[in-house]
Amino acid sequence: MPPPSAIDVEAETDTQAATFVERLSINGIRARRSKAPAVSTALATFASSEMFKGPSYGKPKAKRWNHILNQETQSRIGSSLKAASQLLKTPGLISLGGGLPSSTVFPFENLQVKVPKPPHFSEAETRDTGVLAESGKHDAAEGKSLYDIHVAFNYGQATGSVQLLRFVTEHTEIVHHPPYQDWQCCLSVGSTSAFEIALRMFTNRGDYMMTEEYSFCSALETARPMGVTPLGIKIDDEGLLPSHMDYVLTNWCESERGAPKPFFLYTVPTGQNPTGATQSAQRRREIYACAQKHDVYIIEDEPYYFLQMQPYTGPNAPDVPPPSCQEDFLAALAPSLLGMDTDGRVMRLDSFSKVIAPGMRTGWITASAQVVERFVRHSEVSTQHPSGVSQLVLYKLLEDTWGHSGYLDWLMWMRLEYTRKRDNIIYACERYLPRGVASWKKTEAGMFHWIQVDWRRHPLAEEQGKEMLDVEEEVWRAGVDRGVLTAKGSWFRAEQDGGEEMCFRTTFAAAGEEDVKEAMRRFGETLRVEFALDKRDRKRVLQ
Repeated sequence: MPPPSAIDVEAETDTQAATFVERLSINGIRARRSKAPAVSTALATFASSEMFKGPSYGKPKAKRWNHILNQETQSRIGSSLKAASQLLKTPGLISLGGGLPSSTVFPFENLQVKVPKPPHFSEAETRDTGVLAESGKHDAAEGKSLYDIHVAFNYGQATGSVQLLRFVTEHTEIVHHPPYQDWQCCLSVGSTSAFEIALRMFTNRGDYMMTEEYSFCSALETARPMGVTPLGIKIDDEGLLPSHMDYVLTNWCESERGAPKPFFLYTVPTGQNPTGATQSAQRRREIYACAQKHDVYIIEDEPYYFLQMQPYTGPNAPDVPPPSCQEDFLAALAPSLLGMDTDGRVMRLDSFSKVIAPGMRTGWITASAQVVERFVRHSEVSTQHPSGVSQLVLYKLLEDTWGHSGYLDWLMWMRLEYTRKRDNIIYACERYLPRGVASWKKTEAGMFHWIQVDWRRHPLAEEQGKEMLDVEEEVWRAGVDRGVLTAKGSWFRAEQDGGEEMCFRTTFAAAGEEDVKEAMRRFGETLRVEFALDKRDRKRVLQ
């Protein structure tokens, strides 16, 4: 029996919608901060999002997740040393208990970076008009800043520095306005690390992890050695199909599968890696409803969320006007799963990797207080906290230089930059790729362009009965020989079966516009020769 064409589920939840407080705005930040506790400038200061969130009147509390948090997670206790370090802010206290070195032996007196001054964000403008963001070793003690080398370069809390945690908590409330009371944020060492911790928190060997049938290969390669089997859910142009997810879960037979019914979903809703698909608002609501029906916990991995683009109009059509203000920009973003989560069943992974720089290795998670507390316990004895150097640089950029308004301006600029890059690769595909063999969709977000190739038309398949993986290898190697590197679609298959379709992932993020055009010309030439579209090539291909 095939899966139904549309999902029809009734969510089972005891959390009912109520009258929520208004969403935090940029203009409301100053008033919010005036009512919040003062930011401590002591070493290893304890921090929690609860210190910076607004009132949550009428919002439900998150469900408890004891039934799926595994034994390892539930048995973890807090770090004794981290707990003791919270006392360092006590006036007059002389500490002989911690292992924190003195900043007097740090060989750094000053940190200085040149950054863009909004709205002049281009590399050339930054070179000409950028401003110097500077931090001294003792700026906090001298009243110059809330964060300095003395604090940032020492040990800190697993939640991240109080200074940067405040910013990401406010940012999360501005953008997503989570609709339950006890949500919190915690800094991470990037989303790959955060995902690995999430797997260690929720899954056991022998469990299945649902994900898109083509999924981020690093996530798959993280899960498999831990004994967690990726289970591919079918996709379409909008990404993961909730109807297929519902079908799989409804008809799950534990004795046949040899594993309990899956309860863990990993998804990249926006600019999905590798397919570039973006879930519509309705699709996200259907996925969330299916998760409620089957009590599924969702990992919402969103590194490309702010790389949502303008609609593609074609090379000879006028562009769609971009958002004219920050409010319009925020309204144009697809709603997040976090923003519709009344149960606290979503852990959202955010990252600075794609919108600032991947070498920062800094991001954050947002989840219920129970889940964040357990995440912190894991981090305390593994990653500890993101690099203090990275946190300080991000603080000087986001807080001391740009503020929330400047950061949104930057994200609006990034939207147009990636729109231009996306348009360029589509123009190149339309010009150089053979339509009878290759097809593609118009990417709406992210950094990837997914090209499907009709492998059954390849001479090796038609005349020698070769399988898709054989043809894929031939085409990929031929592309490399012609000077273009793509990523094979089979690398991203959740179930390692190769699949029935042959696809190649390309990215338009790093290469220059002319290089992208040349790469597509070489790839198009590869397809024409390998598929013997000129009959003179057929004998050579079959040899």
